[in-house]
Amino acid sequence: MRKYILLFALLASALSMHAQNTPQQYDLIVVSGTPSGIMAAIAASRLGKTALVLERTSHPGGLVANGLGATDLITRGATGGLFLEFITRIKNHYVRTYGANSQQVKDCTNGYHFEPSVGEKILLDMLAEAKTVTVLTSRQFDADPANLVMEKQTIRSIHIFNRTTNKRETYHGKVFIDATYEGDLIAAAGVPFATGREGIAEYNEPYAGQVYKLWGAEGQEPGSTNLADNAIQAYNYRLCLTNDPAKRIAIPKPAVYNRDEYVSIISDVRTGEHAGVEWAKMSTEQRDSNRWRSSQGLPPEGKFRPQGMQRLVNKVIVPNGKTDANNQHRAFVSTDLPEENWPWATSSWEWRDRFAERLKNYTLGLLYFGQTDSELPEWFRNECLQWGLAADEFTDNNNFPRQVYVREGRRMKGLYLFRTSDATPVDKTSRPPVHATSLTASHYGIDSHANRKREKGRTALDGFLSYSTAPYTVPYGVIVPPGITNLLAPVPASATHLGLATLRMEPCWMALGQAAGVAASQQIDKKIPVQQLPVKAIQEELINQQSILIYYRDVTTSHPQFRAIQFAGLNGYLPAWEAKPDDAVSSKELSDWSKRSGLLLNKRFKAGQHKKAEVLQYIYEQKLSRSSK
Repeated sequence: MRKYILLFALLASALSMHAQNTPQQYDLIVVSGTPSGIMAAIAASRLGKTALVLERTSHPGGLVANGLGATDLITRGATGGLFLEFITRIKNHYVRTYGANSQQVKDCTNGYHFEPSVGEKILLDMLAEAKTVTVLTSRQFDADPANLVMEKQTIRSIHIFNRTTNKRETYHGKVFIDATYEGDLIAAAGVPFATGREGIAEYNEPYAGQVYKLWGAEGQEPGSTNLADNAIQAYNYRLCLTNDPAKRIAIPKPAVYNRDEYVSIISDVRTGEHAGVEWAKMSTEQRDSNRWRSSQGLPPEGKFRPQGMQRLVNKVIVPNGKTDANNQHRAFVSTDLPEENWPWATSSWEWRDRFAERLKNYTLGLLYFGQTDSELPEWFRNECLQWGLAADEFTDNNNFPRQVYVREGRRMKGLYLFRTSDATPVDKTSRPPVHATSLTASHYGIDSHANRKREKGRTALDGFLSYSTAPYTVPYGVIVPPGITNLLAPVPASATHLGLATLRMEPCWMALGQAAGVAASQQIDKKIPVQQLPVKAIQEELINQQSILIYYRDVTTSHPQFRAIQFAGLNGYLPAWEAKPDDAVSSKELSDWSKRSGLLLNKRFKAGQHKKAEVLQYIYEQKLSRSSK
């Protein structure tokens, strides 16, 4: 792993040297080196544009480089483009390094699970190949209108604080992209935004507003009001732990340790109580049995009873015996720290840094408590003691992640507001609504972490919920602000709290970043506001870059008529989950497609003789591609 650390340093040095020899005028300026911001810059670079990425930390890559190694994507293949290129490179790295039949390759699950250092390495590799991209680290943007120079509704330049020299720097750009988790750039530009939760009365979203829901259950628990409030879902750190003694660093006692924050865990461990539906369904006999087992120093039994370190964190295995350890969703107390993060989105970096340190101490304190507190059962402490921080990760930060997992910051009020109805099927067998202006397909559940800490008498944490969606399409208006002519926002996207609860996954953010880079390039070429760009032209280029705009189970980017099938799907020709492009076209389809397209298809094609893909290719050439010219 040392050779990868050296490679990171060399690549970072090369990027910094490249920055020193480049002018301060760029086609595209990206605020924050999150994965979305990186993909925006690379997409623009591949279209011949210069791009500047301004990253506050010393390590570009956002959460992908800071512990989020278990990719949040339910339907693999639903999202393509640069995200899929990144995933493919991850797999190739493990195959090349350890061999095709190695345990590391098995554990990477086709590239969707990876170590933080490997995620960072692959992103740096992709950046290094993008010769017109400059990355500047330790550059802080503060959400102050004074840090932007604007002419009417157009941003001309940006002022940045160099955290190394303590000096202000100014950069000029043609298009600007807000790739921050917080939405700092849109705020400085005066774009309207929302924080907190909408109530159910606003958009009739299931489980909107203040809500208590058992994990895995349908329906709400008593105390749910569904009213809007200012609460923001909890943040945490994604921890890279290992139980390999050769690379395990003992959990240190944090600088600030408050045992009282964790003592309620003791009863939960002894009884097995948790916030899932399984606990609620336990019989009196089962609970009595667990009380007896506790008196005998034995762990409780029952379905989905997380024990040891798995009760404190939700561990997902990544290669080389490490984990992506997230908050345990059935626990009342885990690595999330609800309530205290509410000011983050709109606060200064000084405040954010204080909270980040508080969260670090809290997180280490949780693990330290689980390993050492004498009131915890011995079997529990012993299991927790098997785990420690990975010695070869985050080596310049005491093996602890460098960035807080900011799940939600400001949400732009853009040209289109993404809601839960955009991600959930119209009926049991149908798709969610299909957006003709789609920039990407994606798929993850509506997933929100807790908004409040444990409350006495409550069976669940306020706001902690998840429910199903289906592969959906994300319209262009989600990244487009009103008014500002040269600004795009793929990360603080336009969505409700619950709408963002699915969009906020890194695969979708990466795809939206790529789309923003393409749109920015076309805005520069066409010299028209981003609000007026022809979306079909953006989509054409996204497909050139292997993006998937609408998901079909049976069609990949390698199909000869992939482009035609994509546009046909977005325009209502193929509403089912399978396109069956190589099946013979039916007479009904020919009739329906003729009406939809206005073309006399029966004069050119014969039902039962020509493939669907042939007909759709013709429609595409005659009709669907015209609006992209």
